Amino acid sequence: MPDKSEEITIESLPKLLENDTKVKLAGVDADGILRGKLMSKKKFLGIAKEGFGFCSVVFGWDMHDQTYFKELKISNAENGYRDMIAIPDLSSFRRIPWEDDVPFFLVSFFDPDTQKPISACPRGLLKTQVDKLKMKGYGSMAGVEYEFFQFKAPAVDTNGPLSERNNSSTATFLRDNPVNNLPSLTEGMFGYSLTRPVHNQEYYYGIFDACEKFNCGIEGWHTESGPGVFEAALSFGEIQQMADKAGLFKLVVKSVATKFGITPCFMAKPRQGLPGNSGHMHVSIVDKDGKNLFAREEKDTEAEWEDIANLSDLGRHFLAGLLDGLPDIMPIVAPTVNSYKRLVENFWAPVTVSWGLEHRAASIRLIAPPTSKPGATRFEVRVPGADANPFYVLSAILALGWRGVEKKMELKQKPLGKGQDVGGKADPGVRLAKSLKEATERFMRPESVAREVFGDEFVEHYGGTREHEIRLWDEAVTDWEIRRYIETV
Repeated sequence: MPDKSEEITIESLPKLLENDTKVKLAGVDADGILRGKLMSKKKFLGIAKEGFGFCSVVFGWDMHDQTYFKELKISNAENGYRDMIAIPDLSSFRRIPWEDDVPFFLVSFFDPDTQKPISACPRGLLKTQVDKLKMKGYGSMAGVEYEFFQFKAPAVDTNGPLSERNNSSTATFLRDNPVNNLPSLTEGMFGYSLTRPVHNQEYYYGIFDACEKFNCGIEGWHTESGPGVFEAALSFGEIQQMADKAGLFKLVVKSVATKFGITPCFMAKPRQGLPGNSGHMHVSIVDKDGKNLFAREEKDTEAEWEDIANLSDLGRHFLAGLLDGLPDIMPIVAPTVNSYKRLVENFWAPVTVSWGLEHRAASIRLIAPPTSKPGATRFEVRVPGADANPFYVLSAILALGWRGVEKKMELKQKPLGKGQDVGGKADPGVRLAKSLKEATERFMRPESVAREVFGDEFVEHYGGTREHEIRLWDEAVTDWEIRRYIETV
């Protein structure tokens, strides 16, 4: 990888790739899944500037390549599932360490007629929000934390050379056995353990090292409370780069894990009776010199609540915007049917529109003095699960917060008290949606804040993809139903 201070240009590409024969490219779909291809270097150098045709069907089908039951605008039979224009982002260059250092670039998708970003393109949606702030001379920083379960297929040799291991066992086991029979990587509850990672040391350090080489470095890496659960805090950075790193982190984990017969699981709630997998997002606003604009110069001794005594006026408006719009963008932060299994009372997950200084039970945790340095003042949005699309989530946080700044919204809701029963009678917050259906109906209604900040085209497309998920769930017959009713009714 070239020095980070060197800007990659079309002219510098031949030199950069002089020893390569191929390039891997990928874009992001509505579910946050990377979709891409391998391309010859000759072909890549020919399309690097103006882009190439990429089938729009990646926005016309779901995560299992089933076309949506209701045809949506971007890609459908009427327009022939036509090509979009995929343009490589040269600044996203990195090499894939587990694939012999093959060069890799992310692409963004554009409409061939208007030359504008496809409304549902995750990278394009976030760039649009970032550009709004840039016009005012502001930027945004972000951090992402992911928790995820890990399962292992039995009888997989994890001691020999990677090339000699049986990498098909996991898929075979998942096909032939109930999912709940898949053993956890480690058993029991042992958060922050120093000994559990030794059980799978090559895998544990392999992920950390691969992330560093792939430019999505891990800042903190430890076991979380739950059988086979790890948590990674990715290195803090500029918000667009952070979204890229978050999406690519999952690629690293899944790619390294498959060599060990391990199945990482980023579902929001993989196991009944256990905490789910969070995908917490940290965001702050900075000026052109990198100064944190959420930090207050001097403590406000007359603040209505002590929690915001060290939060700037801009930060208060931003927080008010987040609180106001959060119920309307729930399908973005909780995008699957399973997401709402995590968002239940008494499982360390927020269930109401709530906030508080250093309050880990609230939807929005304010991190500010006196428990942190002024320059680290930020909001941690704790509603998203590990299943959420990081580009959409960070777009929504910026869009809602900036709406609050532009409208100079005032905080009307008191902070959540320490030790307060979240979701109980004393919690002043509105209960968030309890299902994807409820969330999607609110997201798509005519007066939705989502329509105001993202526009009708995005809401109709993304809302349509969630309606597809809901319909598939409505038609599904689950193991729980079979076990409960097969004999007794």
